[in-house]
Amino acid sequence: MTAPGQYEEVDLDDLDVEEALALAKEGGAQVPDGSGATGGSPAVPPPPPRGGSREQGQHTAGTTDRTTDGTAAGTTDRTAAGSSPARTAAEHGHHRATPWPEARALAGRAARRPDAPVSVSLDAALGLVLAAPLAALTDLPSFDTSAMDGWAVAGPGPWDVRAEGILAGHAEPEPLTDGEAVRIATGARIPQDVTAVIRSEHGRTDEKERLHATREVVPGQDIRPRGQECRSGDPLLQRGTVVTPAVLGLAAAAGYDTVSALPRPRAEVLVLGDELLTEGLPHDGLIRDALGPMLPSWLRALGADVIAVRRLGDDAEALRKALKNSDADLVVTTGGTAAGPVDHVHPTLRRIGAELLVDGVKVRPGHPMLLARTKENQHLVGLPGNPLAAVSGLLTLAEPLLRTLAGRAAPETYTLPLKETVHGHPYDTRLIPVVLREDRAVPLHYNGPAMLRGIAVADALAVVPPGGARPGQELEILDLPWATAGIGVCFT
Repeated sequence: MTAPGQYEEVDLDDLDVEEALALAKEGGAQVPDGSGATGGSPAVPPPPPRGGSREQGQHTAGTTDRTTDGTAAGTTDRTAAGSSPARTAAEHGHHRATPWPEARALAGRAARRPDAPVSVSLDAALGLVLAAPLAALTDLPSFDTSAMDGWAVAGPGPWDVRAEGILAGHAEPEPLTDGEAVRIATGARIPQDVTAVIRSEHGRTDEKERLHATREVVPGQDIRPRGQECRSGDPLLQRGTVVTPAVLGLAAAAGYDTVSALPRPRAEVLVLGDELLTEGLPHDGLIRDALGPMLPSWLRALGADVIAVRRLGDDAEALRKALKNSDADLVVTTGGTAAGPVDHVHPTLRRIGAELLVDGVKVRPGHPMLLARTKENQHLVGLPGNPLAAVSGLLTLAEPLLRTLAGRAAPETYTLPLKETVHGHPYDTRLIPVVLREDRAVPLHYNGPAMLRGIAVADALAVVPPGGARPGQELEILDLPWATAGIGVCFT
């Protein structure tokens, strides 16, 4: 790993072409992925790494073809004692990358938790984190109430029934005397001197309109006494609690109109690349932009307030100005993180004096991702241009950073057994889309760096260690934010 703040020009370790050829031949049972495609054939080992300019899965001009075993066609075998300069450069690039678990941990520590809470109305607080404990502002319930529709009765029966009943929302009713009953609705205030509430289905009236109980009456039954849930001043929720729909209901019941919460982190998306179309079909070497439509919703689901999405093309000066003028807590860029002729992220970060924290991660897809501190209270996550590689970068670097900025606690990790064999990278972690079926993780196909068919029907990503995983092996699972919280909900 390069020391923070240092840049060095090296070839990036990019196995995309060969990796795709090898992983497309993975073995294992045919697994439906929701797209109608299944199956594969026996896998071949991934080839040695090679340098590359972008994680685009394309051969560059002048590269040699490779045979199915990953060796360069027409070359002689290498001895154990030596390797080509290209391989040496690629290995150097690989070793400077950060291991995947370490990169996630570093991203979680990179930012400071905000210390300036804001007062937020209940209708705007969903997904935020409480900045102060929540204490009851009133007794709950604030008076004795009926838990059921029926009759409030006093003393032993049978009871004479009053003509007028008691409804919820009315002022305190007249007290009852022994031998008297009154019709009462759920939530209505209990009169003084009431013995119990008899449910509608547990009583009957005779021809003289006298009430008889059809089962034993227990004193206090179906009455919610004042303060049963809490007394005024009782602590209800701790600081750091995520505001869920149930928390909103409790806060309202306890007397709150607003809550003190940590502000939602502000994110800005900068879409790079001259080759991207915003509408219509691909043509003349141009392709549709998948990240511009995808990233804002994903960032919102991770807890961010997306304040802008800007399309800059491959313009280094436009990128510099955008970073200089941005006041977001997190800037997310797409593409341009490698070392090609129009990959402007690294040079621009050098130009503005940014501190490089993570320069490449040992993960597939997505290894050219990066994390930098661009200002005292601003960070940049550079995502690869390929869609699934960008998703990998989001969950590796952006999610831990946003979690810290929002003041949320890290979710507890969990594992599930793998249903089928997944072939791994020789020394990098792999993140593959899976569906969760009967407490097992079922790998999905179409999991190449540029593919979205797998992740579009996935429940989660499985973390595959270097070397791969066998059926039944327990793998860490990364839930997708909407799989547990619902679209548009930003607590995860």
